[in-house]
Amino acid sequence: MIHFIRLTRPLNMIIIALTMYGLGWFFDGMLKNDAAGIKSMDFFLLVFSTTLIAAAGNIINDYFDRKADRINKPEKLIIGKFVKRRVAILTHTLINFVAFSIAGYLSWKLETFGYVFIHLMSINMLWFYSMYFKRKFLIGNVMIAGLTAMVPLLVGFYYDQSIASGALEVGNFNDGLTFISVKIMIFVISIALAGFAFIINLGREIIKDMEDIPGDEVLKARTIPIVLGISSSRWIVTVILSFAALLTMLLILMFPRVGTLGFLSLIAAGILVVVAIITIFLGETKQHYKLANNWLKLAMVAGLLTPVIWRLLFYYDA
Repeated sequence: MIHFIRLTRPLNMIIIALTMYGLGWFFDGMLKNDAAGIKSMDFFLLVFSTTLIAAAGNIINDYFDRKADRINKPEKLIIGKFVKRRVAILTHTLINFVAFSIAGYLSWKLETFGYVFIHLMSINMLWFYSMYFKRKFLIGNVMIAGLTAMVPLLVGFYYDQSIASGALEVGNFNDGLTFISVKIMIFVISIALAGFAFIINLGREIIKDMEDIPGDEVLKARTIPIVLGISSSRWIVTVILSFAALLTMLLILMFPRVGTLGFLSLIAAGILVVVAIITIFLGETKQHYKLANNWLKLAMVAGLLTPVIWRLLFYYDA
């Protein structure tokens, strides 16, 4: 059982759930009634279905990655060693069926086709990524980064639709935020966090490819490090991650009244990104790339904590 749990990447699922609930908690601070917010069963089902799709995606990714993992990560090989391949496929199918069924219910309940479309698109993207696009130049990296960015966008979509339908009523403004409407705030914050998640994860995916060169070469993959080399890949990652710093500066300029304290998490994220870049340039081993990847994961978590800090600063007493 422990090996099967490891297969689903429980830490990633926890990060997804905390991100969605943290962002939802921030949005709840701008509402008169938050009964349809994070306290609602509908929101729980949205979070649950999203984590299920992520879990299924991890299973199918490991299923198609068996040959490469025997070379790159033999100690982490699970499918075919601890979990039968047939069991993995059946579990992947069942989990996706449950997630898609929940999406169907949410689309019916909230009167929008959006959830069915997004869930179906995500399920198919994860399948084709694992089976084919993962080993193609750039496109696989962009697909995974895009799916990661979808997490905060789903929360923004849920609140936007709930406000539009009247299920949620805006209010509880803080004096420091009256210059912008709630719906625009939801849009801007969701897009900003999605952009941040996209940039960080795009960099992480390329670094992962730098780690996995030996196994990918056996499978004749055409990833960025294999096609352009390690040196060029380092610079590409640096340029990509620089946009995360630019996005941080943009947020500070857009919300000057938040103050330095409100941006501590983003500042921390920026520092972690710099540390990751330095680690990439100074190190030449798989362990260094893995360490840089972990720094970026921490940077993403720190950045996604920003709405929680804002809620604590401005809405806690609302």
